[in-house]
Amino acid sequence: MASSLHVATRKGLFTYARGGSGWHHASTAFLGHPVTMMLSSPDNQTLFAALNLGHFGVKLHRSADGGKTWTELTPPQFPKVEGGEKDDKAPAVSQIWSLEWADPQNPKASKALWCGAAPAGLFYSPDLGETWTLNEALWTMPERARWFGGGTVDSAMHAICVDPRRADRIAVGVSCGGVSLTEDGGKTWRVAGHGMRSDYTPPEQEEDPVTQDVHMMVQSPTSPETYWIQHHNGIFRSTNDLESWHEITNAPVSVFGFPVVVHPKDADTAWFVPAEKDEARFPVDGKVVVQRTRDGGKSWDVLTKGLPQENAFDLIYRHGLAVDETGERLAMGSTTGAVWTSDNGGDDWALLSAHLPPVYAVRFA
Repeated sequence: MASSLHVATRKGLFTYARGGSGWHHASTAFLGHPVTMMLSSPDNQTLFAALNLGHFGVKLHRSADGGKTWTELTPPQFPKVEGGEKDDKAPAVSQIWSLEWADPQNPKASKALWCGAAPAGLFYSPDLGETWTLNEALWTMPERARWFGGGTVDSAMHAICVDPRRADRIAVGVSCGGVSLTEDGGKTWRVAGHGMRSDYTPPEQEEDPVTQDVHMMVQSPTSPETYWIQHHNGIFRSTNDLESWHEITNAPVSVFGFPVVVHPKDADTAWFVPAEKDEARFPVDGKVVVQRTRDGGKSWDVLTKGLPQENAFDLIYRHGLAVDETGERLAMGSTTGAVWTSDNGGDDWALLSAHLPPVYAVRFA
């Protein structure tokens, strides 16, 4: 099981280590600063932390010693507009939303990364974040003209799924931009959102695959033809390599939410955290619960043990739920600064902290 847990929050990056007596706080980095995303190598020695300092912009830092020391890197940037003299003639990266290894099977050897941003650009680094290049083919994809912001001014790239069978097959999920897929390392892209529907557009546009609001997308590591999506208005699953999606409508609490994780060894098992949708966005009936399916969405368990069941306002963001490589250990962090962990697939939850800043992301290492 994973022995390290990284919690990215509005006021810093907090790392916890697992010992004989449970989880304990091991270190804090960037205290007082918003850490929007982080990524670690499997050995927990190479770490990346993305910050959003508002007026001072987006920052990116890397550690080569497990977080003891950090080096500031130049973050991804959109290229200048041809003929322009100032950077402000090109879009500015307003936030780093996703970071993934370009070769998830061998990240330390490859040193290559993908980064998803807002506006929804995809950037590639071959050298551990020293340099970044915008993927022009996705940026200039004709369908992109119809993408729009979902909860943010610009569309944002929340999810990057690198196929474990072949690293040149990458799917990205975008808020109100659907799913796009490349099978040649980013040279060409195609829309892969067929079968999803939106209830926030006019009826004649609800099945438009280009404008679907993907909150989060994950791919099964062991059955990589299977993907799960937590959508703005539903839960969707693809079992045919993104040729189509089918909607799952029987989730017992709510089909709205932000995060989803899939069991690393069982594509039929996935976890979701439901909420009231749209203007409200808080736990249904004030109860924090996790919805789990073990049969591909045919039936569900509502997991409550150890979670607050009254007067709770803990919302879990897109990257605020994580599962380790065993599929047994989970972690979940909320907008009210609570973090829970489970060692038995979510059947029981233990409160790690109730007093952290709002949590943006949690990740095991």
